Amino acid sequence: MTASLVSKTLYIYIINMTHLTYAIGDIHGDLEQLQRVHTLIISDFEKSNATTYKVIHIGDLIDRRPNSKGTIDYLMHGIAKGFPWKVIKGNHDRLMQWFLDDPHRHDPHLKADYSWLHHRIGGIETLASYGVIVPENYHECLDDILIMAKKAIPESHIKFIQELPLFYETSDIFFVHAGINLDRTLNDQTEDDMVWIRENWLDNPKKAAKLILHGHTIVKEITHYGNRVNIDTGAAWGDKLSAVVTIGADIWEVTEHGRIEIKHKV
Repeated sequence: MTASLVSKTLYIYIINMTHLTYAIGDIHGDLEQLQRVHTLIISDFEKSNATTYKVIHIGDLIDRRPNSKGTIDYLMHGIAKGFPWKVIKGNHDRLMQWFLDDPHRHDPHLKADYSWLHHRIGGIETLASYGVIVPENYHECLDDILIMAKKAIPESHIKFIQELPLFYETSDIFFVHAGINLDRTLNDQTEDDMVWIRENWLDNPKKAAKLILHGHTIVKEITHYGNRVNIDTGAAWGDKLSAVVTIGADIWEVTEHGRIEIKHKV
């Protein structure tokens, strides 16, 4: 190895060691767990030798759990205060955005009889967090529900959801909600795939130009598949909200008991 290459490698190593990138899985309106995880992240950062950090929220801020409004408030206020937080868009966030644009619009990735207000999806809980009670016959009064929703949901929240980016990347990791189409380059991905993909993704061992870190599909524990790492551990249904810390392409879970290295699944 040449002296210049050694110097460049050492420089990259030092940069990685002085900056940490954290990621948090699908939140789904569980503000209590989100605040707990942020406390763990601050504790981990303060114990490290790093000088800066960033926290990536992997999408699905809302739906199913009771405090979607509080979750959006909390994230918006933290960002406004200058906290180093990034938030990307998930499919549930887009479902809310689409409903507020046109409550009759159907996302083709949902079953034909499903909508944002279907009891399995979570829009009812999200609207309830804003004080909007959805009637059982919601199919018959979508326009009325939209009027109530737009009165109850702050315009700043609507704009926040609308403007969420679809990904965040470092030199080693591509952070995205659902995943990517592995037949396309990272700069040629579609919104639909980045917020919804499962087919030819979850079972595809092909590697992209960077390690992909995502959520969207629930796993029992954070899992490293070699080409991707899934950090959605089921907060949507009351299970744990997980967080990881990354240095380069190396990943550890952040826990109350310290870091746990995430190794490739065999």
